[in-house]
Amino acid sequence: MNPRFPFAVALVFSGLLAACKEEKGGAPVGSPPPPPPPTASANATPCATGGAVVKDPRSAAFLPRTASSYCLDPAEPEKTFGENAAQSKDKICTTAVDGECEVYFKFGLKWMVLARYIDGTGKTNSVNIMVSQYTDPIGAYAMFTKRVVADADPAGMSVKPLAAGAAGALGGSNAYVWRGDMLVELTFGSDDPSMTPAEVSKASQQVCSALAKSIGDKLAGSPDKLPAVRLLPDANQLPLGIQVFPKDPVGLVGLGAAAVGFYKDGDKRYRLVAFLKTEGDAAKDSLKAIRAKPGALPVKDLGDEAWMITVTEGPDSPRADYIYARKGPLLIGIGDEEFVAKPTGPDPSRLSKDDKVAKLRAWLQIAKL
Repeated sequence: MNPRFPFAVALVFSGLLAACKEEKGGAPVGSPPPPPPPTASANATPCATGGAVVKDPRSAAFLPRTASSYCLDPAEPEKTFGENAAQSKDKICTTAVDGECEVYFKFGLKWMVLARYIDGTGKTNSVNIMVSQYTDPIGAYAMFTKRVVADADPAGMSVKPLAAGAAGALGGSNAYVWRGDMLVELTFGSDDPSMTPAEVSKASQQVCSALAKSIGDKLAGSPDKLPAVRLLPDANQLPLGIQVFPKDPVGLVGLGAAAVGFYKDGDKRYRLVAFLKTEGDAAKDSLKAIRAKPGALPVKDLGDEAWMITVTEGPDSPRADYIYARKGPLLIGIGDEEFVAKPTGPDPSRLSKDDKVAKLRAWLQIAKL
């Protein structure tokens, strides 16, 4: 064996040891450099800069950049449709509203903006906002009541009144606000699979109520109710139990816009109707159309004139007996509640004719335009 070999091996081994030693105050020699320190933007929340800035001047007047812990999504600018907007009104049917654009057009939609708010705490929650403008407040309020009542019995609704705008409603994952010729619709969503339905509802109601109040305060237009809606008595009215029809209310054709109130007095259910147009001879003309219906019967000693008719709102709807009375330019009515009325036989939910006359007479005494 070569006597120098052990010495050579020792030199190689000592060299390897030297290569593995740490540099003074640093990482081992030959190791990759450490990653750079995180930048401020990497740790920032989506709302750190205060949310997106609304470029559309009409929308900027009422869309807040922040509300609660939410802000306008910087990655998704607002979208506008209709009169003097970035996109035409026809685009609403393919971009903004899925399958219901004709309902909006029916009520006189002329302009719309879409916006999105995101949770600034980093949660995957968001709120989609749709603000629509109509040719007049009647169309806007009619669409509000269409959304809230949804052509169903208000006695079974889960939405609750919300103090926002001129009228507001708050549900489990939605909220609605009306003021003037504008309607606001808010929809909460979450991509967090761990959230329970109760947690979703709580988070939704917290942010939707904050956004609804903030937007409702800034909308242009009067905070007052429509005149015919103010005519509807508060006593026995169901919460949010009002629906406005731009035309053809409760089985009547060609009579123009009316506000319909839904009422419950003990085990009795009924509706009250107040017509919106009261100028000139509108009330007289409307009552002419009512008394011209087949089977119409006069009712004595009620207002200036009164008539009783029977209507059905649809082929499967039960009959409903209504009494309409005119007093000067005022035209109001009372009728059966079709949602609970029985098609035949005794019906404990219906008011008798005498009860209807008494309620209508009392209403005529206090009703003021």
